[in-house]
Amino acid sequence: MSADGKIVLVTGAGSGIGRASALALAKAGFRLALAGRRLDALEETAALAGDDDCLCVSTDVSDTASVDALFKSVEDKFGRLDVLFNNAGTNAPGKTIDELTPEQWKTVIDVNLTGSFLCARGAFALMRRQSPQGGRIINNGSISAYAPRPGSAPYTASKHAISGLTKTISLDGRPFDIACGQVDVGNAATELAARMATGVPQANGEIAVEPLMDVSHVGDAVAHMASLPLSANIMFLNVMATKMPFAGRG
Repeated sequence: MSADGKIVLVTGAGSGIGRASALALAKAGFRLALAGRRLDALEETAALAGDDDCLCVSTDVSDTASVDALFKSVEDKFGRLDVLFNNAGTNAPGKTIDELTPEQWKTVIDVNLTGSFLCARGAFALMRRQSPQGGRIINNGSISAYAPRPGSAPYTASKHAISGLTKTISLDGRPFDIACGQVDVGNAATELAARMATGVPQANGEIAVEPLMDVSHVGDAVAHMASLPLSANIMFLNVMATKMPFAGRG
């Protein structure tokens, strides 16, 4: 299993899981294309990865034109795409469903679900028409999809939908040698999960501190999935802090 200079696109690559995965993928030998809202953050990730030839593209994954421009940039520079890590995501404040605004719901769905669809659509089209044909799409899901936290309706709904998207892309990709898998992350130490260290609501109504794991472990898992030959696929991979309340949660 070797990257052999293959091209990988990471969305949401300016911080957190996206940055950790970009660093692990670069270490594994992939050539990087990075997308995210802030160009300066993407360039910092590229510098940390030591990739002088990295493509950094400021992108709003919820906007069709922005995503189309991203994939045109990837094709113009590299001529192909071997792996997409569909990682960009956001969350809403932890509230019961009646306290959430339609705007908060829409923001999460637009980024987490529509953004993942748009990026997968762009990657699939490029992988289908390139020669040699094929590639791999890795979606960032969440254990929240099947064991949600209280007050997480938009995030949980979006990630539950990602699991369905992963399965259908996997089926649609078979005739074109396009594999699709998903990584479900639990309590990686990122800015998005920082509140775990101070206490978060539990299913029984308590507030409890939860263990976190180093985000580099997620990056290593993504790099492993990306490095598999297209004849093999990890469809769902759960990587989590060992002692977090998950297995018995709910």
